[in-house]
Amino acid sequence: MTDPQPGPAAPVELVVVGLGYVGLPVAVEAAERGLRTVGLDVDAGVVAALHGGTSHVDDITDEQLRGALACGLTVTTDPTVLAGAETVVICVPTPLDEHRAPDLGAVFAATETIARQLRPGQLIVLESTTYPGTTDGPVRERLEGASGLVAGRDFALAFSPERIDPGNPTYRLANTPKVVGGLTAACTERAAAFYGRLVDTVVRTSGCREAEMAKLLENTYRHVNIALVNEMAVFSHELGVDLWDAIAAAASKPFGFEPFYPGPGVGGHCIPIDPNYLSHRVRALGYQFRFVELAQEISGRMPAYVASRVQLMLNDVGKPVRGARIALLGLTYKADIADDRETPARPLIRHLRSLGADLVGVDPYLDRFEVDGVPLELAHTPVGVVEACDLAVVLQRHRAFDLEAVAAAAPLVLDTRGTLRGPSVHRL
Repeated sequence: MTDPQPGPAAPVELVVVGLGYVGLPVAVEAAERGLRTVGLDVDAGVVAALHGGTSHVDDITDEQLRGALACGLTVTTDPTVLAGAETVVICVPTPLDEHRAPDLGAVFAATETIARQLRPGQLIVLESTTYPGTTDGPVRERLEGASGLVAGRDFALAFSPERIDPGNPTYRLANTPKVVGGLTAACTERAAAFYGRLVDTVVRTSGCREAEMAKLLENTYRHVNIALVNEMAVFSHELGVDLWDAIAAAASKPFGFEPFYPGPGVGGHCIPIDPNYLSHRVRALGYQFRFVELAQEISGRMPAYVASRVQLMLNDVGKPVRGARIALLGLTYKADIADDRETPARPLIRHLRSLGADLVGVDPYLDRFEVDGVPLELAHTPVGVVEACDLAVVLQRHRAFDLEAVAAAAPLVLDTRGTLRGPSVHRL
């Protein structure tokens, strides 16, 4: 398939750099709203698939993608499209490196590519999650250094954190308020005017760093509170307390409380990764961000705790873990999506394999799942699987699962999501 090459002279209103779970929804929304939009990605395979109408992102169906293509969305690997754009939005990954430190390599590579095409009058927006000081620091320096232009004078520069919640049917890009913070007040207004064409509500901050901090604050808040209930789940079990019932009771208070729920660990990009960007930045100042580090430690222990609960449940019925057939229901990091980034299922599988368990995964969204290069036996439905197992572990509540039928069919069930009750069910 030939990669379309609009060229630098194409009348482009928006170029979205990075067509993953953040960038593709932005590009599709913009095209649907009539903006002349180009999606730019370095992965030729991704570009070819998108050009052919096949989406790799949960929140964008093939039908939506094809509709956007019909509206004029173009996808390409050619960076010269950047020169003809009024606005460039950077939506590339910001993972952690092998030392659990921020890896901004993709952001810097994208920035340097943009800098080579940068022209006066453009708006450059970073959406990739990062620590405060990135946009007006190394990103600005790279843009100015390679182009000879000055941010805030020759081109506008802003940060607007992505707020994509994969699989959320209620809050999508358009109806989720968009935070924007520019290098200058004029940059903020330019970015706000642009996003006002895509979303219902724009929230302005006083600068780039406040917008960067807002994203990290959102996810650190969730990170710490999830760790709190994860720790409470461990000792509540020892105390004979149904924590799920206690949370439901506390949530009846109409003020001053928001419910969070325990689970087998945390996954995805936001919770396991994003708070580390803030922690890393704080350590560089000579401080410890102890809440984040403790939360990471607590939630990081949960897969091992789940494995220990499995061991105790089997022991109570006189079965060793070694050789026991165990079904793991839901391997993705979140219910009803196909994303397995940072899923707690992987460390749980490592623990159970080390104990000699015979494992089978059940997930309708995955066709292959590996842990440390070793494939896991996989089924798409629990029907016929849980009946033949010694124990089933519910890791995700995929809507495709009939969990009541699972509870009735499996000899033992460990429900890490607090959904089920019954004589064979143990809840986390």
